[in-house]
Amino acid sequence: MADIIIALFTCVDEQQAFLIARALVEERLAACVNVLPRIHSIYRWKGAVESAQEVLLLAKTTGHVFPALRDRIVELHSYEVPEVIAVPVVAGLEAYLTWVRESV
Repeated sequence: MADIIIALFTCVDEQQAFLIARALVEERLAACVNVLPRIHSIYRWKGAVESAQEVLLLAKTTGHVFPALRDRIVELHSYEVPEVIAVPVVAGLEAYLTWVRESV
């Protein structure tokens, strides 16, 4: 099951989030992308503590596709340094994990 990952990234607004999410699924870089609106992020940027309203996205994909997914997010994203991180899925419903593998 370690080949399945969840990639997390944030966007400035829902418009950008839906644009990127649709592109990732249409291009078979993600099986599914969840869009969670209105999160509040507090972070350090260029020496100052900042805060912003953002949209969080969770993309279900595989480890071998992650480099292409990451590069596509960066290409479509408005941030200078977008957050793009991945966490391994260590367990799950096998039928769902199979669907993820077949969808990317």
